[in-house]
Amino acid sequence: MPTHYDGDQATYLALNTYIKLSRATKALWTQLGRALNDYDLTLSQLGTLEALYYLGPMCQKDLGEKLLVTGGNITMIVNNLEKRQLVSRARDQQDRRQVTVRLTEKGEQLMQTLFPRHAEQIAGLMGILNAEEQEQLGQLCKMIGLQTREDGSEG
Repeated sequence: MPTHYDGDQATYLALNTYIKLSRATKALWTQLGRALNDYDLTLSQLGTLEALYYLGPMCQKDLGEKLLVTGGNITMIVNNLEKRQLVSRARDQQDRRQVTVRLTEKGEQLMQTLFPRHAEQIAGLMGILNAEEQEQLGQLCKMIGLQTREDGSEG
């Protein structure tokens, strides 16, 4: 559904583009989220496990920044993963404010099984675009993300 805002042409175009981007993102997240139901995981939890799997143990604050979530939200995500024994936390002995999060063996085994399937599903969903279109979309999204960070906004 296009915007019903009655503004100038540039604003109308921007709003319609934003609506399309938002709907496409929501559609992708819905499909990916359904597949994660079998593992009783959310996309945010999987993103956390993925970051730890590929980047190694991280300070909880850095992990939240990497995933673009608030401090309270990353705490909740890590709490839920810790309850399932997929991650563990340890306070830094020198700076008790620093909490390092790492995958447990159970978390690592889950990622070895789950992530290739998840990546394959993403490839299938994005396969509607050819390689050049995917590259172009990636560059356009990066431009938007970088601009919003430069403006002081989140993104």
